Amino acid sequence: MSAEILINVGPGETRGAVLENGVLQEIFIERASRRGIVGNIYKGRVSRVLPGMQAAFVEVGLERTAFLHVDDIEPKAGEATAAAGASRDIRQLLSAGDDVIVQVAKDPLGGKGARLSTSISLPSRLLVYMPRGSGVGVSARIDDEAERSRLRDTILGIVKTGHSGGYIVRTAAVGATPAQLASDLEYLERLWAHVREGSARVSAGNLVHEDLPLATRLLRDELAADVRRVLIDEPSTHARMLQFARDLMPEAEARIELYAGARPLFDLHGVEDELDRALERKVNLKSGGHLVIDQTESMTTIDVNTGAFVGHRNLEDTIFRTNLEAAVSIARQLRLRNLGGIIIIDFIDMEDEAHRQQVLEALQRALATDRAQTHVASLSPLGLVEMTRKRTRESLEHLLCSACPTCDGRGFVQTAETVCHAVFREIVRHARQFASRELLILAHQDVVDRLLGEDSGALAELEASVGRPVRLQSEALYEVDQYDVVLM
Repeated sequence: MSAEILINVGPGETRGAVLENGVLQEIFIERASRRGIVGNIYKGRVSRVLPGMQAAFVEVGLERTAFLHVDDIEPKAGEATAAAGASRDIRQLLSAGDDVIVQVAKDPLGGKGARLSTSISLPSRLLVYMPRGSGVGVSARIDDEAERSRLRDTILGIVKTGHSGGYIVRTAAVGATPAQLASDLEYLERLWAHVREGSARVSAGNLVHEDLPLATRLLRDELAADVRRVLIDEPSTHARMLQFARDLMPEAEARIELYAGARPLFDLHGVEDELDRALERKVNLKSGGHLVIDQTESMTTIDVNTGAFVGHRNLEDTIFRTNLEAAVSIARQLRLRNLGGIIIIDFIDMEDEAHRQQVLEALQRALATDRAQTHVASLSPLGLVEMTRKRTRESLEHLLCSACPTCDGRGFVQTAETVCHAVFREIVRHARQFASRELLILAHQDVVDRLLGEDSGALAELEASVGRPVRLQSEALYEVDQYDVVLM
């Protein structure tokens, strides 16, 4: 597999795209007006403790008060053993007015504030340092047992005696030399010292440490061995990324390139078109089938349909092949659209149990490359696949779109026929309550056309019933479901 990272820098916005074999897999967007804060460290002050929720609200200087659950509070020394098998009471851990060093685990989503944790983690290219943790862990994505042991032993050999904190070895560390690991470890120690000094210096409600900007963060987190190049279309950002690579990951410097072509970088690689398609409900499959993706407040639903695909042998074969293709496409769409939380997938019903199992396994294999944590349950009695995907930032739809002002995000509006009947009721109401010579109806052109066409007879009867004429006037600025009845 050949991968590349594209970085487009514009006024007030930076976008990153991860392509695998020329196909867009993941998109990252950071705007100056709404920069993500996951990974940022704050000195917060507890504003309120909620025993019923076993949580606390913490003021960290953001627009909305952040949320800290008892499960996200790092146990104190000696507490872990005592708390094993027993629930902790947040009232014994925090009180209103307490100052606490916290890290953002989830960006504010919708009307919810940021999710916090007192378990601080500082990532570098190869390692993650947990100042309040212990031991050395190795990423589960490294499946070579010999390499896992080598990396663990190397870190244990480098760490100084009496050194506090724990480490996680990241996937990118495969094949790393002891010198490279030692360099990362030293960098993380310096970074933690900086954080400690900052937390002692600033007052509550202020930022202590800010994570790297998007372009540099992508270099740190996404530059795997299979990434052949990183293309950046802005010279100053390119220079900063080169300097970052020289300081922390010199082996990557040769893969960082400046794009100076006349055609926009994202246009050249078809990313803009893919972004537009990622905002549509319907996703076409090569076979002729399609997906319908609906994102709601509580969950995301994905419906698989055969569409025009009729197969070559029988209906069961058609369904099986469509579902297999859909499983791969769904995994990509989840990454591309950054959909998280509860996800319900309605595959086309399959009678063959072997086919059902193969589709489920295909979905799990396709999700294996997803950096976000996923969990897939077995098929439900109704034939639905239930899964979860960890959500740490807003979905692409929520980031780029807002609710429709006409339907208020519902996805539908009242028909012209429905509005006409509402107008009739309003005419009767006004005629009974107020005296007037005539009534003027202001409405959308579609409503006026219907009142003069299919519903003209009903309108004439109504005029006779209320005993006064009714005039119609089209309003260009009105939506279909907007109207006014004016007394004349």
